[in-house]
Amino acid sequence: MIKGSKICGISDLETLNFIINHPYPPQFIGFICNYKKSSRYVGIKELNELLKLEKKKSKFVAVLVKPDEDILEAIKYLPFDYYQIYDCTAEEIKEIKQNYNKKIITALTIKDEKDVEKYQLFSEVADIYLFDSKGYEKSMAFDHSLIKKIKINKPLMIAGNIQVNDNLENYKKIADIIDISGGLETSGVKDKSKIDIFLNKVKQTQNET
Repeated sequence: MIKGSKICGISDLETLNFIINHPYPPQFIGFICNYKKSSRYVGIKELNELLKLEKKKSKFVAVLVKPDEDILEAIKYLPFDYYQIYDCTAEEIKEIKQNYNKKIITALTIKDEKDVEKYQLFSEVADIYLFDSKGYEKSMAFDHSLIKKIKINKPLMIAGNIQVNDNLENYKKIADIIDISGGLETSGVKDKSKIDIFLNKVKQTQNET
């Protein structure tokens, strides 16, 4: 059952303002904090400005790829509710969680079943599991059916080249939260009309359950 959504890769004030004030805002809004290869990367100075906006009903998520102490210290006073962490061991995440007192979205990049099974290593530290493709800054897909059989007693989020025109019914039995980024862009820039379509579709899907 789809309980919510996450819009990732927000990097400008106008788009963030539109999302926060939408009639059906996403549960989560993600900001790329330290992965400079991504066109959606946001520097500390810009983050400070963006996150002055009142988040209202959404939670702010810092997206971090193998974060070092420098970035963790730089963002520790920003109003993030969750850290979404890629490429760290369970021990490393546990230390981050304890030091910075944040909820954790453990991001696993998936190619095959072996990658899926790794979720078991993070049971103590994950508040939410995210199953994503191995594309990182590139919008790549993975076979979402790989995660159909797993039973997790925590919220499950999926990403991986999800598009605004996708039939969200297809994700109902797989995930609790849909994470979308590139699918809401036109020529690499977030498109408010696509964001509006997506958020309305999520709401419609929730009303049908």
